[in-house]
Amino acid sequence: MKKESHTTIHDIARALNISGSTVSRALNDNSRISEKTKKAVRDMARQLGYQPNALASNLRTSCTNTIGVIIPRISRYFFSSAITGIEELARTRGYNVIICQSNDQEAREADCVQTLFASRVDGVISSIAINTENFEHYKTFTDRNIPLVFFDRVCDELETSQVVVDDFKGGFIAAEHLISKGCKRIAHIGGPQHLNIYINRLQGYLKALRKHNFEIEEELIIESLLTREDGEACAKKLLDSPNRPDAIFAANDISALSIILYAKEIGLRIPEDLAVVGFSNEPFSEYVSPSLTTIEQSGFDVGTKATELLLDIITNKTGNHQETIVLPVKLIERESSNR
Repeated sequence: MKKESHTTIHDIARALNISGSTVSRALNDNSRISEKTKKAVRDMARQLGYQPNALASNLRTSCTNTIGVIIPRISRYFFSSAITGIEELARTRGYNVIICQSNDQEAREADCVQTLFASRVDGVISSIAINTENFEHYKTFTDRNIPLVFFDRVCDELETSQVVVDDFKGGFIAAEHLISKGCKRIAHIGGPQHLNIYINRLQGYLKALRKHNFEIEEELIIESLLTREDGEACAKKLLDSPNRPDAIFAANDISALSIILYAKEIGLRIPEDLAVVGFSNEPFSEYVSPSLTTIEQSGFDVGTKATELLLDIITNKTGNHQETIVLPVKLIERESSNR
């Protein structure tokens, strides 16, 4: 099969009987070229179907107009919403987006870093994998002053900017909401405590309990990976106890769903016997029965703000610096806590 040929600057030059350098200057709107020649060159370029070589141009300017994104799981609504926010703003600013997925594995995350570095991206937006505790691979960017912005699950060990939601307030208003409904023993199923978001959600929950003079019962606080399977195991541990809690605040909606399903399986009424609050406002939370009370965080807004921050760093050439943007959360009250 014959390889399709592409129109070059030299083809335009031959058609107009002028030099290639004149064509190049005309296409770049050089002031040394007359408007008459510029128009002739542009018209011939359209006629011949000429497309500029963006890669070659970018290599000359050391820019690719491409940013990279590393996310844990695209299947999670929060992250897919964040990607939508990232892409929408990036494209309006003339940037393409390369998306890499770590699948919540540190080794794969490190591979994503190398992939994006090899792709010569102008900057990176990342949310770390759930088990990442060593951040050396990110120094591939920071040591070379490649702009890096973390969002949601962030790294405090590197001098970079970050965009998060107010996880502390989310944990606080979730627990205080359950207290306002008359709940007396409120359990918390949290995430890994090396990740800032789960530390802050736990601390917000504890703050609410202390504010209302509740006893802090360590056996009611469980750390997990917040999967469906983990959520069910935690639900069994809490609800099979002879002194079970009358409310559970889960650090994500996936675990909250597992709690609801197991509670119904063993004959507990929700919210009469057990009130449940999740975190994130996943699409299913509105449709599960009973519908799930949850803390809403906007992945789209987080993605948009992280992109805005990254592109400002790229454009202004300010280099990596520490700036934290905190976006608000709000309680969405539904049936699972409506006593």
